[in-house]
Amino acid sequence: MVLRKPVATDGPAISGLIAACPPLDPNSAYCNLLQCTDFADSCIVAERGGGVVGWVSGYRPPTAPENFFVWQVAVSSAARGQRLAGRMIEALLARPAQAGVIHLTTTITDDNRASWALFQGLARRWGVRIEKTARFEEQAHFAGAHATELQARIGPLPTPAQS
Repeated sequence: MVLRKPVATDGPAISGLIAACPPLDPNSAYCNLLQCTDFADSCIVAERGGGVVGWVSGYRPPTAPENFFVWQVAVSSAARGQRLAGRMIEALLARPAQAGVIHLTTTITDDNRASWALFQGLARRWGVRIEKTARFEEQAHFAGAHATELQARIGPLPTPAQS
């Protein structure tokens, strides 16, 4: 398994992986290309046998650069059960581009058990708290078309030597 920065030619494979991982919201192919190029320092691909089997996208919000926001996590069914998602997130956080990050944040719907298990497991592994608050409300922000997205805030993160 190779964990690496994405490149533009990974775009179609990433789009296919996301499509194969419901309940993830599909992004446009163009969005995935921008993530693979302009946001490559904050995204990661897991590759095995020449194919993309894992993807994590994220960024440091300009108004809160001490946070790293995980946008999307996708792991192919063939690569599940190997703690790949957690390893990809830890590899992302260890990059020089994430120096100074003290909290990991993400949004998750209440019923997404796999995502809650991932992020609660990371908080336990790192020995830090996870706080849950509503961020985007079903009615106010999605006009009833999407469940409320709860924000998970994990931290303060351990230094790389502690994790």
